[in-house]
Amino acid sequence: MPWRLTVRSGPRVARTRFDTLDEALKALRANGRELAQAAPRRTVDTKIKRFAPVQQVVARLELAGPQRLSPSVQAGLDVRGDGSTEPFLGRIRRRVIEPRRGEDSYAALGRAVRDRVG
Repeated sequence: MPWRLTVRSGPRVARTRFDTLDEALKALRANGRELAQAAPRRTVDTKIKRFAPVQQVVARLELAGPQRLSPSVQAGLDVRGDGSTEPFLGRIRRRVIEPRRGEDSYAALGRAVRDRVG
């Protein structure tokens, strides 16, 4: 059951395949934490509107699998300009995953993906 992790950070896109969901989630956590530490941004003023760092997505990590052509699970994590993260399910119609008590974004994403896989 191949899982695909796509990491988009600025103009760079990296794709990696994993045999198991646990390997893919571990790599997502490692990449997400590294990108969150490098994320701090300033407010962007476009003369029409101001974008605070929390409104800026500086990196997106997407997880898809286990099928190759039409994956049954599509989920991911947005890394914001202030270093915060937001997990989501879906690709086109994204739904934010609310972390439960004691969970961080990565644990919430792992829980939601495992629930979808069964």
